[in-house]
Amino acid sequence: MTRETCDVLVIGGGPAGSTISALLARQGRQVVMVEKGHHPRFHIGESLLPGSVRLLERLGVREQVEAIGMPKYGVEFVSPEHEHTSMLAFADAWDKGMPMAWQVRRSAFDEILFRHAAAQGARTLEGCRVRGVQFDADGATAQATLDDGAEIEFRARVVVDASGRDTLLAHQLGAKRRNERHNSAALFGHYTGARRLQGPLEGHITIFWFQHGWFWFIPLADGTTSIGAVCWPHYLKSRDKPLKAFFEDTIAMAPALAERLRGATLVDDAVYATGNYAYATTHCTGERYVLVGDAYAFIDPVFSSGVHLALESGFAGAELVATQLDQPARAPGARRRFEAMMRRGPRQFSWFIYRMTNPAIRALFMHPRNPLRMQEALLSLLAGDVYGRSPIGPSLWAFKALYYLNSLAMAPRTFAAWRNRRRLIAEVGRVPGENVQLDA
Repeated sequence: MTRETCDVLVIGGGPAGSTISALLARQGRQVVMVEKGHHPRFHIGESLLPGSVRLLERLGVREQVEAIGMPKYGVEFVSPEHEHTSMLAFADAWDKGMPMAWQVRRSAFDEILFRHAAAQGARTLEGCRVRGVQFDADGATAQATLDDGAEIEFRARVVVDASGRDTLLAHQLGAKRRNERHNSAALFGHYTGARRLQGPLEGHITIFWFQHGWFWFIPLADGTTSIGAVCWPHYLKSRDKPLKAFFEDTIAMAPALAERLRGATLVDDAVYATGNYAYATTHCTGERYVLVGDAYAFIDPVFSSGVHLALESGFAGAELVATQLDQPARAPGARRRFEAMMRRGPRQFSWFIYRMTNPAIRALFMHPRNPLRMQEALLSLLAGDVYGRSPIGPSLWAFKALYYLNSLAMAPRTFAAWRNRRRLIAEVGRVPGENVQLDA
């Protein structure tokens, strides 16, 4: 068995793992980042938030990401209950300095971050799967297996779990919890020839509501468009035909989307599905470990928050690890602040996510207004400005108050939607397993 020692072992080479590895290596620390796959590797979550642009600049990869990205200036909402569409531009957010982001192929984006971490001095190892981690008073020991079957043991002072939805440490520690208030499933594919918006609006992400949830429509720079349906898991479990045919039937439930895909071609005839994926962990730090990105929590992707929260956790996690290594007496306080920060991001988005299928919230998104700067605050949230950089709190509370008033005004529909959601969550709760893969 090969043995290696390092200051920090980072498990996972996605956005969170690559970010924290680059930042710690830049400080001159011995960092080893292991990734079970090989870059480039397929991943969904292609829509970046404007708030991430500043983080990519600080990381030193903005120009590389811009070179592969489709400029994204806003979001379009399409509802089957309204004849018009609703457009929101990030330039109208509270902070006018975050007017755009990009749509990216995650395979290329993730590889940029991974190679950048190596350029900053991190030792990177692909095709290396960590099987488990044991902790003691002086550090941690991790056992891993390479693609060729060889075994390797890492000895580190601190372990960073950036394993994404594998949630390695959360499973090992028994800390993973299915989200009791929300759960979704998704099926998705890529198309060529989809009809996009014109001019500067071409890169807009579009959200299409339909009876079982919502669709994303994400234009990519190479001419392909990512299409995905996020719905209740029970709907996917009702499938009685091949996945491609089921996906086509689902698209037909959103006529506006079906129109934009008329004549489009499904790339490689490939449709993917995954189920029951909303979760969080009870905590994300210990004396010798830190959880970042999806290894801590994953929420519904309706606001494209995943990559942004991963990047933010990478920056904050690097500060925490540096404190644990250099100033252990200050580590308990730093851990409490990190825990609070990690809870804040998902919590800010989740209030809206839990209500996205409610007719009252749909009406507010389809008829945006800006009294008390509510629209500016909402756009700041959608842009990823969720960590106190702009004073959007009071305006968001005003928006929520307006939502409750709208809910009362359409009480029968609101109650029916609430009851249906409660029923579906209860049904999901009876489904065994936390991460059910639905294959073709």
